[in-house]
Amino acid sequence: MKISSAQIRQKYLKFFADRGHAIIPSASLVPENDPTTLFTSSGMQPLVPYLLGQKHPAGKRLVNSQKSFRAQDIEEIGDNRHTTFFEMLGNWSLGDYFKKEQLSWIFEFLTKELELDPKQLYITVFQGNSSVPKDIESIKIWKELFQSVGMVADENERIFAYPAQKNWWSRSGEPDKMPAKEPGGPDSEVFFDFGQNLLIHEKSRYKNEQCHPNCDCGRFMEIANSVFMQYQKQPDGSLQELRQKNVDFGGGLERLAAVVNNNPDIFKTDLYISIIQIIEKITGHSYLEKINRPPMRIIADHLKAASFLIVDDVYPFNKTRGYILRRLLRRSAVKLYALTDKTPQSEMFNEIASNIIQTYQNTDYFDPIIDLPKISSVISEEINKFGKVLAKGIKMIEKTDSIDAKSAFDLYQSYGFPIELTAELLEQKGQKINLGEFKDEFEKHQNISRTASKGMFKGGLIDHSEAVTKLHTATHLLHTALRKFVGTNIQQKGSNITSERLRFDFTQSTRLTDKQKQDIEIWINQQIAEDLPVTRTIDSLSGAKAGGALAFFGEKYGEKVTVYTIGNEKTGIVSQEVCGGPHVTRTGVLGSFKLGKEETVSAGVRRVYAFLKPK
Repeated sequence: MKISSAQIRQKYLKFFADRGHAIIPSASLVPENDPTTLFTSSGMQPLVPYLLGQKHPAGKRLVNSQKSFRAQDIEEIGDNRHTTFFEMLGNWSLGDYFKKEQLSWIFEFLTKELELDPKQLYITVFQGNSSVPKDIESIKIWKELFQSVGMVADENERIFAYPAQKNWWSRSGEPDKMPAKEPGGPDSEVFFDFGQNLLIHEKSRYKNEQCHPNCDCGRFMEIANSVFMQYQKQPDGSLQELRQKNVDFGGGLERLAAVVNNNPDIFKTDLYISIIQIIEKITGHSYLEKINRPPMRIIADHLKAASFLIVDDVYPFNKTRGYILRRLLRRSAVKLYALTDKTPQSEMFNEIASNIIQTYQNTDYFDPIIDLPKISSVISEEINKFGKVLAKGIKMIEKTDSIDAKSAFDLYQSYGFPIELTAELLEQKGQKINLGEFKDEFEKHQNISRTASKGMFKGGLIDHSEAVTKLHTATHLLHTALRKFVGTNIQQKGSNITSERLRFDFTQSTRLTDKQKQDIEIWINQQIAEDLPVTRTIDSLSGAKAGGALAFFGEKYGEKVTVYTIGNEKTGIVSQEVCGGPHVTRTGVLGSFKLGKEETVSAGVRRVYAFLKPK
């Protein structure tokens, strides 16, 4: 192996630190104040307020390696390059440098630091549309960069222009799909060419065209994406230039580890190979056998993702994040069953989880002493529970002469018994299930679910309006009140704020008593009546904590943090938290605080709703 993944990560961080970038830590996989997604799926997600103009405590140049999770990729896992969990190497310019510096540095990093052959690098840029012109500037810069290493980089041979579906980036996709106030911009991607002899799939989707970087045949792998985040969607649907031009770069560590070794299979990198070897040992099958690769890749990816989610306090549940985690663990169990023909045991999963932690021993992602027992406990409980479901489902299928699509869906819905396993077991009996009819049943159920959840959003602040800002400030008072009247062990586990109400998740195993609720309401309304000042300061994390600020949320913080304080030395400080904002400047504008319903989120986590009404 030419360069290890740890060396790539370190080289990247040092490269940009040497160019004036502050190294910031990875945020939690559970995002704070982001209504667009359940999980942190890119490095820019926690930085949106700063891309829109708010000053970052660490300055205008930032770099990190961000742990990321994309639930929408679950069904794609099994090929050589897709994963649900990945590390995204990222650097940002918040209104500082722009295209010239960014593209030059990325080219230098790839060709000098990682020693990639420039002849194997291909470039894509934005071809333009009715609102944004073609990225001629990037094309010119790339031509000069290749010329500096003695290469001619012509358009449609080395540099390719694509429409917004391919070369525009925002959290919600191309410009037409962006909601109002969402930032985005054209991007320039770098692809690595493994050569025609390393095609992964038999045919390109562009059957009658010459293979090119965005072809899905497997020959090319995207390894770097420089987003020029300079636009914001307006309420009227137009795009308007931001006051500052930003750079948002992302490069997947797993893919970079693959290309430096000229091997298109990321599961053969040091980020996965030892995990695959444990799976080989447990199952008695070889990864060299092509038929074993997809299920082994799924097990390796899903258990790695599950381990990272559990460390960030996600637990198996029937809704939202907990449902995704449950799906990962159960899908892993099904694949392990397919490879061993035995009901999966928690010991198998825990052995794999232990190896996952060892894989990241040179990072601060895991604390083996604390995290391994936690991961093992959660996995054991879920797998032992699902093992009974597997056994029950298998028994039902073996006893039944035939199962139609509706029965298969009932088995799936009632017991969580996967359709793929139902189909496999029926095939062993010489029977087939109509997957089209099963899909119809599934879509019927989905339509009902969508109708039920219409209008909901997933977490954080729905916007930065006045009403939402007031409720966000109120969550700080609620957090303090819960710790004051229920227990100082209480920690925030998430929030969801619309213009109508706040939703606050916190660690607690029992319901609040009527007395506790009454005390909380009275105390919060007292703080509002006193019209306390709300101030924003920047401090070191250690200084903020020493000064009494709470910093419990799952994300990790940089050397400099933003602290919001309610009250002061004269009035008395009632709340002090590390937070990205926004907040009101005085509590007197909040109105009247009222608690709403309370419910269970998952084991050890409860949820309470609250409202603000004008006085």
